[in-house]
Amino acid sequence: MPSWREGVDTASRNSAIVRKPALLASIVCWAAGSGLIAPEPLRAASLDGLAVEVVNRSEPVLCAEKDNVTIAMSSANVRSFRIEAAHPVYAAALRRDSAEADWTACDLSSDPAFKPAAPPRRTTIYEEIDFWIVGYTFETFWRPATAAVRIGDRVLKDLHLIQFWMLKPNGSEEVLVLYPQDGYWRARPFAPQGATFSAYGSSFLIGPIEQAGGRPIVDIAEVAFDPKARTFALRFKRGGSAQLKIVDVDQDKTALDVVFDRAIAGRPFAMLRSMYVTEFNNDVARIAVREKGAKGWREENIMRFDKATATDIWTGRLVPSRHNTSSPDVVFNSFSDTSEPKRPKNEPPPGLAVKQGK
Repeated sequence: MPSWREGVDTASRNSAIVRKPALLASIVCWAAGSGLIAPEPLRAASLDGLAVEVVNRSEPVLCAEKDNVTIAMSSANVRSFRIEAAHPVYAAALRRDSAEADWTACDLSSDPAFKPAAPPRRTTIYEEIDFWIVGYTFETFWRPATAAVRIGDRVLKDLHLIQFWMLKPNGSEEVLVLYPQDGYWRARPFAPQGATFSAYGSSFLIGPIEQAGGRPIVDIAEVAFDPKARTFALRFKRGGSAQLKIVDVDQDKTALDVVFDRAIAGRPFAMLRSMYVTEFNNDVARIAVREKGAKGWREENIMRFDKATATDIWTGRLVPSRHNTSSPDVVFNSFSDTSEPKRPKNEPPPGLAVKQGK
């Protein structure tokens, strides 16, 4: 991820050392087999959702602070879908976390830097008892600050980052961020029970995706927030609009519904952006897709995956990484050609007896 993202979209940084991956993976397997932890399974497949084209545009890098993983999703029919950020399968076994930047083999000296008209600042731009939104203007950013942010009658310019914070029983957490000037989002659930923090990792883009400065972006003209609906409305410079609604946030997942005013043809409508250097140094290492008509999931290393036509896409990790160890898996599913995403089929099949836990 570019250097200007590091350290500003997270409430705090914990200086910590992550356990050795092999040792922690053994602990996860032992604990799961002993019944001490119950890893969260893959989200149920949206069996009647539309299938979309999934293409891997990733390339190898040595720098852990550069987004080199690119998973593009395209369809001329999709008008709505769901994105979920869920804790990795090993979350319950983590003893320590690592969210520190790793600048090994990184040279970002050629990155562009645009100064905004306004000086650097942090401001609370909306507040209610149970949630609030904070905006940041940085000293420089890699793109000019042209997108506006509107809440009611208040319009703010030169914002590089907006954070969505929520109150919870034992404090508050930042669960969603948007960089309005290039269209990058990040989401995460509340920290697991017993933890005070979890990291961000992978980003995602929604809207008509294009290339600018060698990177994929979504060029946003305006972001408007509706507090009652907890919905962000996006107006794109290429035309068209979208809404991103915060559906659910808890200690398991954050669920977001995306609705376009019309389908996006000729270019990707959604994209995962992340980082992979090695199996032990990454923000995403694995991908699983439920391909159209398949009887099971196809699973691969994120860098070896090529393409698929799929109704469901999961991206994440099965063993801990030294980089953003607690950052969530990201799931894309429930693709629909209407303004209502297809609902995942979480309930058991009719007539199946389900044993209830004590």
